[in-house]
Amino acid sequence: MRVAGIDCGTNSIRLLIADVPGESGAPLRDIVRQMEVARLGQGVDRTGIFDPSALERALAFVEDYAAQCREHAVESIRFAATSATRDAANRDIFLVGVRERLGVAAQVLSGEQEARASFTGAVSSLPEGADDPILTVDLGGGSTELVCGSRNGDIYAAVSMDVGCVRMRERHLTSDPASEQQIAAARRDVQAALDAADIDLSVPRTVIGLAGSITTITAKVLGLAAYDPARIHGARLSVSDMDAVCEWFITSTAEQRAKLGFMHPGRVDVIQAGALVWQEVLRRICRDAGADVITHTVTSEHDILDGLALWAAREPNPPQH
Repeated sequence: MRVAGIDCGTNSIRLLIADVPGESGAPLRDIVRQMEVARLGQGVDRTGIFDPSALERALAFVEDYAAQCREHAVESIRFAATSATRDAANRDIFLVGVRERLGVAAQVLSGEQEARASFTGAVSSLPEGADDPILTVDLGGGSTELVCGSRNGDIYAAVSMDVGCVRMRERHLTSDPASEQQIAAARRDVQAALDAADIDLSVPRTVIGLAGSITTITAKVLGLAAYDPARIHGARLSVSDMDAVCEWFITSTAEQRAKLGFMHPGRVDVIQAGALVWQEVLRRICRDAGADVITHTVTSEHDILDGLALWAAREPNPPQH
């Protein structure tokens, strides 16, 4: 079956068109994997509604993705809207626009549903040496999902926290570079979210980081001249190296970040906030599980997008035009 998953978050909108093999457990075969920065969640944390320009940007990308789905004869589509859409009081404008262009209804996922879909996608393509229990950290624009489970897909705990790279950037890190006071306030915000999260972070033995902030930070740890998904996926890196690069991003200027060859222009202004969230989450995991237990992290290019494609195969949802 040829399927598509579309993940529309606070910062980016992504498309995966893939063939699902008939044999059980076989990996997806990518046809198209694309990411664009729509910044649908622009200002939503402050205003509680979608900005008209953000809606226009996002729906233009939906129209393009719909054309690609038709071109590639996609049989089933799952479209997920996450943190920003959960928060926006005028979400119906966006949801109607998606249905008109794509021919399927968008699913507005709860935080827990988003977390579970991310975990399913991540464990569909795990690198060797990932020991159970596994903790996935999906760091998005508006929220961060933490899921603890096993390689075979069992989920023990799943939580969603309202801290993400766009939300923290708009709420706290508003100057360039960010001031010490802004950084301290953002840290307190993330720490409070971790304090409230109903998940035992002493349990994991493997930590897997997902999504654009973490893959971008990984690219710098690896010293890449350009973004290379093949090198980033499965990268096993020391926590100390991750922490040091996060610190660089947190204190860097937009000019310094923009010069990085692997940096997507749409991440330049939010990656420092993403780095702060990732650093605080990693520090909390190491505190609770033990720094001698969690010495490395693994980065995955497979996440909720893969989970949506698998959902489209499991529960077919053909477009209606």
